[in-house]
Amino acid sequence: MRRAVLRRLAFAVLLGVLAGPSFAVQPGEILPDPAMEQRARAISSELRCLVCQNQSIDDSDAPLAKDLRVLVRERLVAGDSDSGVRDFVVARYGDFVLLRPPFDVRTALLWGSPFLILLAALGFMWRRGRAMAEPASAAPLSDEERRRVARLLGDEVP
Repeated sequence: MRRAVLRRLAFAVLLGVLAGPSFAVQPGEILPDPAMEQRARAISSELRCLVCQNQSIDDSDAPLAKDLRVLVRERLVAGDSDSGVRDFVVARYGDFVLLRPPFDVRTALLWGSPFLILLAALGFMWRRGRAMAEPASAAPLSDEERRRVARLLGDEVP
């Protein structure tokens, strides 16, 4: 019985979490033409919310994201192509507005940094593994040290 209640509660929470982004686009923003609306959604899902920064404008409730969604739809209704709308928004806000920035000289470090970090981590683990695998070489004991050890252990000095 308790397990069934917990399962229903978990399902309700999951629905609430998954339904959150669906409330971002307001009914007044939706275009009457389904094909045009689909294009607007596709473009909006590629543009970053400048307030939230880790959400697309399609998923964000921020007022600026709403303004950008309306702008995208207005440009599509005006006859702009998908790339024309993207270019217009990038011209106003820069490459930062793109969730997937283009690969060029300025963004090479951004795109390459995960691989550099992975290589550094692998190099560190390899060196650490080699250092741990090498046996520790101890210098031989001097005669004085042997006598001290023998005294401490109560053995005879050889």
